[in-house]
Amino acid sequence: MALRNQLAATLLSFIAAPPALPTPKMETNPSSALRSLVSTTRACYGGPYRPNLYFGLRPRIPKSLMAGLMWAKVDNFQDVQHNFRWTCEQNEGMAGYGWDEYDTRKGGVQTIHDAGNKIDMTTSFVKIPGGAHGGSWAVRVKGEPREDAPEGLETTVVFYANTEGLGHTLDVSGESDSTGFSGDITLKGSSAGLGDYKLVVTKGTGDHPTSNHPISAERKGDQTLVHSLTVPEEHSWQGKALLFTQLKKSVDMIVETYGAEHAPPPWQVYQVANSPAEGNVQMIQKTFEGPFEFDILFSSASAGKEVTSEDLTREIKSTTESFNDKYSEVFAPQAPFKDEKYRRLGRSMLSNLAGGIGYFNGQHLVDRSYAPEYEEENEGFWEEAEAARARKQEQLEGPYELFTSIPSRPFFPRGFLWDEGFHLLPIADWDMDLALEIVKSWYNLMDEDGWIAREQILGHEARSKVPEAFQFLHKLQKEANGTGSASKETLSTQGIKLESAHIENSSLGVKYLQELYPLLRRQFYWFKKTQYGDIRSYDREAHSSREAYRWRGRTISHILTSGLDDYPRPQPPHPGELHVDLMSWVGLMAKTLSTVAKAIGEVDDAKDYDTVLDNIQHNLVDLHWSEKEGCFCDATIDDFEEHQLVCHKGYISLFPFLVGLLEPDDPHLGKTLDLLGNEEELFSPHGIRSLSKSSPLYGTEENYWRSPVWMPLNYLAVLQLQHVALQNGPFQSKAADLYTRLRKNLVETVYQSWEETGFAWEQYDPETGKGQRTQHFTGWTSLVVKIMAMPDLSNVASASSSAASSSSTASTSSVSSSSSDASEPEKSADSHDEL
Repeated sequence: MALRNQLAATLLSFIAAPPALPTPKMETNPSSALRSLVSTTRACYGGPYRPNLYFGLRPRIPKSLMAGLMWAKVDNFQDVQHNFRWTCEQNEGMAGYGWDEYDTRKGGVQTIHDAGNKIDMTTSFVKIPGGAHGGSWAVRVKGEPREDAPEGLETTVVFYANTEGLGHTLDVSGESDSTGFSGDITLKGSSAGLGDYKLVVTKGTGDHPTSNHPISAERKGDQTLVHSLTVPEEHSWQGKALLFTQLKKSVDMIVETYGAEHAPPPWQVYQVANSPAEGNVQMIQKTFEGPFEFDILFSSASAGKEVTSEDLTREIKSTTESFNDKYSEVFAPQAPFKDEKYRRLGRSMLSNLAGGIGYFNGQHLVDRSYAPEYEEENEGFWEEAEAARARKQEQLEGPYELFTSIPSRPFFPRGFLWDEGFHLLPIADWDMDLALEIVKSWYNLMDEDGWIAREQILGHEARSKVPEAFQFLHKLQKEANGTGSASKETLSTQGIKLESAHIENSSLGVKYLQELYPLLRRQFYWFKKTQYGDIRSYDREAHSSREAYRWRGRTISHILTSGLDDYPRPQPPHPGELHVDLMSWVGLMAKTLSTVAKAIGEVDDAKDYDTVLDNIQHNLVDLHWSEKEGCFCDATIDDFEEHQLVCHKGYISLFPFLVGLLEPDDPHLGKTLDLLGNEEELFSPHGIRSLSKSSPLYGTEENYWRSPVWMPLNYLAVLQLQHVALQNGPFQSKAADLYTRLRKNLVETVYQSWEETGFAWEQYDPETGKGQRTQHFTGWTSLVVKIMAMPDLSNVASASSSAASSSSTASTSSVSSSSSDASEPEKSADSHDEL
């Protein structure tokens, strides 16, 4: 268990690691012991690692095979162009989609409720170990017309495969004539990472449309078509664009031959020419009438056995059974969430978090001009920084690779550092080794100074989902969003029995910590250096002159680097600002790094972290606590060049509590809980509001972090309320009551919205509970899985209240002392609380 705690602390330092800030020089050959901890076999497993697609496959290696699925109903000429599915998109006529069950190491089942095309698509994917190149895999594609579909619904489906790398092509074989293939189709290829392999697309089952049009002699509904292309590698991933180019040629030929008024039915018009050949792009098109099913079977030659449809049937059943058994063991919902509907919610949230894991590789755009304006030291610094950005000095760097989960398949299908911290919490409970692989992958991106880009836009495919103005990072982008998450207890005291090589093999776990630790330390000190806050220039009184922090990347209206974007801050911006959320993150990071350092014998380093932590605990009180407002606040410099607190009650005010820096008997905790539980301030029927309802800025302008309920910070609140509720202290009963109500409010809000819309959402309206902003946000919103698995403490409040009223003076002396402390004045009106 001790080793598990140490590994958990490593994960915590990842999530707490506030972002990356300036953009220092990149190492051309980053060190690599971390790269060898996972076997090549496991690392090369193929999977749905293109989460931007409704169904997209690739192995976790560059320059190899990629594949995907496209489909559309073809019963009229108007809908095809807009209804051809490929990439996940918001508001595309879906009644929900995602993985019903999914385990990254085994596979799972995904259902896509395509209301626009009147069909429900199911992709059942499994991994089959064996051989020296990552094993084999298989997928079963099924289409079932929806209840409102017309009889004989006509659907066309295109399986698309492409290869990357010089000389990498796919050969085609099968029983065919000029009109197409009548049976299974086999693609053969080879690459350095995959070795020799075979990919079979079976004939499948289902009816096919017919037509009396003269073109039917050459365009038959029951034939499978293969269209082969050789295109530049940088375009080979663009399945839909390449398909539409070929379909246009088909349409033009028909119009030229028959005229638009004598065209055949749409299903015959929207067919590619059957032209099988060797190429780096292969399109395999099938057309069905009504329900259908076919298999795609990938066999690695080194596995020694080809995958069959019978193997696929067996493995789908096994994967479903093992997933359900493991879910019940790891995330069994606790009262009041034991109904089957909550299990369905939990299985879906967890599966879509894991099903959103992707592999990305390529170059990204970075501005390494080191413009002095990015230091933000002058008044009016935001205008100077904007002028520096306008010079557009970014350049492509890389290639790099990243294995990571993502926030949202349709809108944010790429890695975000601070989101990933929250993503890792449920992932680590489910599969610690997988979580550590992801951490390793992120830290392999670190440069020699300790910087990791907060948003990873690697390669052409990833950049295709990002507006041009947001495609590059510069020194301003401090990776501030690397923050995130709870205390190490979140990962270390769940009592879950995991199959983890790093936990079961202590030497492997310690080796992992030893190899990762220098990178954690490098990032920590780089972050402290670049995000320091100014104490001395303004004669501020504080326990330590070293521990104060200010986010860089500030504009008039936003601090994107904080992750809280438009949350109100002091106005106008000032280089003397200090940010309480940032100091809280640094305190958490110091605390967890101390744990890691002690675990691997770095005793002197641990003492350094403990000193930083102690200084932060004092300075939070000295610099950020407002006795008048009864909460923690940001600080700035007033017109007389003196320290001034600026209090916008909301998530910022809760940060020292949210990251676990307040002890159960801390006098500041009572006032923090009062604020959190006040329905006229932060507490709502659907979760903790991001900004106080009493604020004049509540719900104004962009309203991104100015009222909505966000799951990650609500999760931290639930976690810390649980911590307080389980320990004796003056606030135990209050914490237990808030914990019980908040936990129920959050779960019910996410469930109701998911049931109504089919999706998890980025944020929730605090007044109505309606999900809003980004759809299919199964990144950190999936934390609802952990919340449901937390204990029911509904009896703690009444029990602790009863015990308190009947106890003797002697037995309550410690509580009385704490209560007395809470009534005493703080060190200063500017005090902030401890760690």
